[in-house]
Amino acid sequence: MEAKSISGSKSVSRVNSNLAGDLYISYISHLDKQNENRLLWFFLALMIHGVLFLASPAILIGYFGAPVLVLAITIINFFANLIANMGGAGIRTTVSLFYLGLIINLALIVFYIL
Repeated sequence: MEAKSISGSKSVSRVNSNLAGDLYISYISHLDKQNENRLLWFFLALMIHGVLFLASPAILIGYFGAPVLVLAITIINFFANLIANMGGAGIRTTVSLFYLGLIINLALIVFYIL
């Protein structure tokens, strides 16, 4: 069997789709679309990390016996988000740090409560 090539075709289809690459490209595209909402992401980081997650170590340490390291991790997440936003980091860095801090803090809460 011989493979025939069609030189005049304008549509290209991928047979072996790379899921991780496609997810990364769509994630970067999502981040780039958020550039006009920089102030919103700054306020979200302050409100969610500052109000909800900075109070969680007190609950986790006091009621669930979590180590003090939980407090250090939470404070580092908060200040990393604060410095990235106030320092004028790009939207990709800002939103990625927000998502990373969100995942880390939720994982800590789930780990020590369950």
